[in-house]
Amino acid sequence: MRKQVGYLKRLFTEPQPVLDELRREYGPVVGLGAGPVRAAIVGDPTAMRELFAMPLGSFRWGHKFNVLGFFVGDESMIVSDGDDHKRRRSSVQGAFGRRHLNGWIPMITAEADAAIDRVVASLDGGTKTMDLYPLGRSILLHVMVRSLLGDQMASQADQFGALFQRPQNYLEAPAFKQAPHRLPFTARSRVRADRRELDRIIDGEIAFARANPVEEPTTILQTLVRDATLSDAEMRDQLITLVGAGYDTTSSSLAWTLVCAARAPGLWDALAAEADAVLPAGATPDETTLASLDLAGRTMRETLRLHPAGAIAPREAAVDITVGGYDIPKGTLVMWSAHLAGRDPAAWPAALTFDPDRFRDPSSEQKALADISWVPFGRGARNCIGFALAQMEMTLITSRLAQRLRIEAVSSAKPRPVGMVVNRPVGGATLKVSAR
Repeated sequence: MRKQVGYLKRLFTEPQPVLDELRREYGPVVGLGAGPVRAAIVGDPTAMRELFAMPLGSFRWGHKFNVLGFFVGDESMIVSDGDDHKRRRSSVQGAFGRRHLNGWIPMITAEADAAIDRVVASLDGGTKTMDLYPLGRSILLHVMVRSLLGDQMASQADQFGALFQRPQNYLEAPAFKQAPHRLPFTARSRVRADRRELDRIIDGEIAFARANPVEEPTTILQTLVRDATLSDAEMRDQLITLVGAGYDTTSSSLAWTLVCAARAPGLWDALAAEADAVLPAGATPDETTLASLDLAGRTMRETLRLHPAGAIAPREAAVDITVGGYDIPKGTLVMWSAHLAGRDPAAWPAALTFDPDRFRDPSSEQKALADISWVPFGRGARNCIGFALAQMEMTLITSRLAQRLRIEAVSSAKPRPVGMVVNRPVGGATLKVSAR
């Protein structure tokens, strides 16, 4: 039992090495703990498919172990269950339609260019070793603020980032440091203050959007206001959720993309050549541009296979269930793992090798295996609602970076992963950088 407690403690600090160790020792489906603290890790792709196909009523997301609700709000769809979840998610879903996504493509590229311009100016014609992780975070933060709230909020994007940083750090802290309390002058009280300031800003934007409705919404907030399904408090919690999840996770995945691409011989040059052909200078990118970035898209998929933004995703069993032939009692925290599925040796030849070409012209058998084993955004009715935007952002930004910058790994050693909520490389994406 002491060993199991040790596994659980490590799992909620740096999960990736623990998941790998548990798989080696016990297989891809593992039970831990006892009594009121029980967990089941599901990393087998076939078992995960069973899990995703179960009725939503078999699970709870607003459970006692879900620490996200403290910051994103009790009315956020990611901590909601039943009809409340269905209504909230349905309202937000309409904002991520293909028309909106395609309309944001030029803006994403423009934000990437503006950030790259600053990097190029700092290089002064030379080569520098620098961490490109903050660059990606800046790009994606501005994209999320503009797509959610509108271009008029672009000047406040950095303020948003500052207000989100402390809560994100807090949510990565060990569970015992997140014990609920109302004491002043603590880390938790400071996070509450950050949330109040974010509420103040967002409430102003909601009021403006309500007073100035539009026929053809171009932002997520405008879409929510026109839909008229959610209260102001519900809209506020969804917007907070989308900003936090939309840029923190994707910027970490982008950092892994740069780290992996810099270490793969010839890949960065090939990405640059593709971008030159598809994104000529002065051209306005659109959905056909995105569809033509084949290598960048495969690089994105391979990065997310090996380094999904979330190594584990928890849900609590609301009833007794059976997954992969294992009985899991009610009250167990069921943690499916995209990390384990993406490294499953039965699904992925040379599973630990970074190879974007594995997604090029796969056989029907390989495609079927990949379909159940590539799950960085989950599956089913509770999958990541912004998955299409995240893939689009990673593909476009990677291509633009390759087109305008040369990068080179500073070490042959791959950085270790860190982060319980969001998986990111230790040291960020520290690379030798020069302008093309």
